[in-house]
Amino acid sequence: MIASILKTPKVINAWCMYDWANSVYNLVITTTFFPIYFAAITKSAYGENTVPLLGRTFKNTALYNYALAFTYLVIALALPILSAIADSRGSKKKFMKFFCYLGGLSCIGLFWFKGDQPSVLLGTGCFVVAAIGYTGSLVFYNSYLPEIADPVDRDWVSARGYSMGYIGSVILQLAGFGMVVYFSSIGDNTSGPLYTFLLVGIWWIGFAQITFFYLPDGSPPNHKKAGDIFKGGFLELIKVWDQVKRLKVLKWFLLAFLFYSMGVQTVMLAATLFGSQLLGLPDEKLIITIVLIQLVAIPGAMMMSFLSGKFGNLRVLSSVVFFWILVCIAAYLVVNRKEQGVDVEFYFYALAISVGIVMGGIQSLSRSTYSKLMPETKDTASFFSFYDVTEKIAIVIGIFTFGYIDETFGMKNSVLILIVFFILGLLSLARARHKQSIDSTSHSISISGV
Repeated sequence: MIASILKTPKVINAWCMYDWANSVYNLVITTTFFPIYFAAITKSAYGENTVPLLGRTFKNTALYNYALAFTYLVIALALPILSAIADSRGSKKKFMKFFCYLGGLSCIGLFWFKGDQPSVLLGTGCFVVAAIGYTGSLVFYNSYLPEIADPVDRDWVSARGYSMGYIGSVILQLAGFGMVVYFSSIGDNTSGPLYTFLLVGIWWIGFAQITFFYLPDGSPPNHKKAGDIFKGGFLELIKVWDQVKRLKVLKWFLLAFLFYSMGVQTVMLAATLFGSQLLGLPDEKLIITIVLIQLVAIPGAMMMSFLSGKFGNLRVLSSVVFFWILVCIAAYLVVNRKEQGVDVEFYFYALAISVGIVMGGIQSLSRSTYSKLMPETKDTASFFSFYDVTEKIAIVIGIFTFGYIDETFGMKNSVLILIVFFILGLLSLARARHKQSIDSTSHSISISGV
């Protein structure tokens, strides 16, 4: 009876609505407005592209990447504990709410991120806490997927969630762009982004109420006890890993996911800085470009869902990762042409369209592939905690490496390490496909479409 209630269109729509609600943070703030505003406001506050902090001076773009890496490291350490609490007490929705409100209120706090030096520290802090709220809520959100959708439906449900997120983000980005243009026309270059940050927080918290109203609270497994959660959370990860090791296809998929996520997430988080710092594109064109990426990402996610049904998840993911390698090579060549004095604006738009086609698809397909390959279990939060910890570690390694190479050798050379990440991911996916083909008794083979 409970299962039939969970797997209804109303519950699925409510679940997808959280993508609509929270994706505005990731795509409007992190990907678009905040990196542009951060680079400009720190230069205004300190007079140059460097920021003194903790006894040393950082390049402002590198500091932005280091702050992100630190944030995701905190999340990676905290998620096992939170997931253990959620699984043992059946309180997934409560924790999802907590992180939603934490993230939304932190976005609202960015409204006071002005040009003076104390405000820079406040803004950086709010940005870090908002990222914690965003990523913290996702592990509980993702863990609902196996409960609300049958394996055969998870690709399209996951893709639908991402698509709704992109649609909502485009709407809010256009609103933010309109405010930036309006305030810039009257000589105010700060109010547009600040009101956008404020609106993101209100949007996130407001639309999430639909999700919270319809999603069930979750019920704890009967065998679970709420003991020492700090120890228990990491013990849960060890238990999950013990199961993963016995599922060869899942193990190699997760290794591939770790590697290619280093590349995908870094591109998403650093794309705006790439266009601004290396190619010198004005802010207005960068914002339009990000909107273009998201518009393309909507049919891209749905297309990946369709192709996975025809050719299988792992085969489609392999093709997508190979395409990412080509995109990174093209990005490096575009910078070279820029250094030779060639106008590369058209090439940057072509790169943006290419990224958009595969950006949403690889994320939604990775999530649904994992939900298909994981064993049947009631401990969905623990399994998706393992998935999310894997992704957060990938972000820490990817964005820190990108920032370090940027600060040491220049941002152009940071693109080269992304190619290495994607190649390692592609090789691991090839291994997963090989294991899938020879292990006909694997759990993954019994799931159609993987």
